[in-house]
Amino acid sequence: MSFWVYILRCSDGSYYTGQTDDIEKRFAEHQNGIKCVYTKRRRPVDLFFSEYFATRDEARDAERQIKGWTRRKKEALMKRDWDELVRLSNLKAESLPKFAQPVADDSICNT
Repeated sequence: MSFWVYILRCSDGSYYTGQTDDIEKRFAEHQNGIKCVYTKRRRPVDLFFSEYFATRDEARDAERQIKGWTRRKKEALMKRDWDELVRLSNLKAESLPKFAQPVADDSICNT
């Protein structure tokens, strides 16, 4: 089973962070005003960020961490601007949470 953390941008410009095991279903619920009072009053919503986690505990921990972040840190994460995220966090790049670290692109092949 897969688990996701996601960030939605609401029609009023605010962000909503959540976690789920079915991202398509959960997004549809937000878009249709089901199961979430916060987004129901701020529709339509757009999915700005999602990240896969192997376990529900990892997804829940990441969701809690992101919910405590400032708007600017969330925006840096959504842009995958690791330098800005490090700067805003006052951390070294290797100290960022696993989900917020850059991933090497192994799909590029130089011949």
